[in-house]
Amino acid sequence: MNIAKVDLNLLVYLDVLLREGSVTKAANQLSITQPAMSNGLKRLRDLFKDPLLVRTSDGMTPTKRALELQPIIRDVLSRLESSIQPETDFDPLTSDRTFRIMTSDYAESTLLLELVGRLADLAPNITLDLITPSDVTFHDVEQGKVDMAINRFEELPLSFHQKVIWYDTFSCVMSADHPLVEKCNLEGYLSAQHIWVSKTGFGVGVGIDPNEVQKLGWVDAELTKIGKQRAIRVFTRHYHAALQIAKKQKLIATLPSKAARLFKHDPDVVIKEPPFDIPPIALKMAWSALLHHDAGHIWLRRLISDVASEMNAG
Repeated sequence: MNIAKVDLNLLVYLDVLLREGSVTKAANQLSITQPAMSNGLKRLRDLFKDPLLVRTSDGMTPTKRALELQPIIRDVLSRLESSIQPETDFDPLTSDRTFRIMTSDYAESTLLLELVGRLADLAPNITLDLITPSDVTFHDVEQGKVDMAINRFEELPLSFHQKVIWYDTFSCVMSADHPLVEKCNLEGYLSAQHIWVSKTGFGVGVGIDPNEVQKLGWVDAELTKIGKQRAIRVFTRHYHAALQIAKKQKLIATLPSKAARLFKHDPDVVIKEPPFDIPPIALKMAWSALLHHDAGHIWLRRLISDVASEMNAG
């Protein structure tokens, strides 16, 4: 195929079509008519000798060939966009930019707490807009409407850039007068009552079924492997709530160690190692290819990495 004969606008059409999964939405995104978008899809099908999008009961579904093309085309367009944009320097001291970051309660109370303090010194006019996972979709990040997502992810779209911020172990938090303080063994752990805390990924969360152990996450998955199950009495998505409840009630919160150490100087709280093995978890930051070459975004990513490294060293 002679590339000179290919209308490169079709690649833009395909990128938006695969992202939106709808001819109408893609047309609106590109500010063209629906017939023009439909004609573009027909030309794309002829070009790639593949239907690309097929109507199913779930709407317009991409074919295997389309899924293979999506990250390639997104990368090509991203590189092209960055190459034709004028280069601008980013000065954190004078910038008044707002960075929108989707972040879990865990990351917000640990990493972001330190980041805010660093920004006050290095970039006093920059604003952080911290958004919860329930307020954001993958599409928002992919479109660059949200600058970054910081969380623990099961999986991410291939089009995203990502970096591990740190790995964290788990700790048990309990009140200083909890019976398990003297002997935190597996038998005592299983006889106690617990607080479950977690929220990962994007989108609106749903209620928890205590009997669906396989869906409860890292702690309960490891207990299942050794044929055990803990008694969970409270389910929450907020780490500070879990810590406060553990402090005031006879309940144990088993959570990432960096969150547990928020209470390390509290005399009413004791932090113990779990009496069974739990693999470390990875906290990651993820961002759109659209922002990968943005000078301000690069600066923020480096700052986050520096802050995380210092927290790990400390």
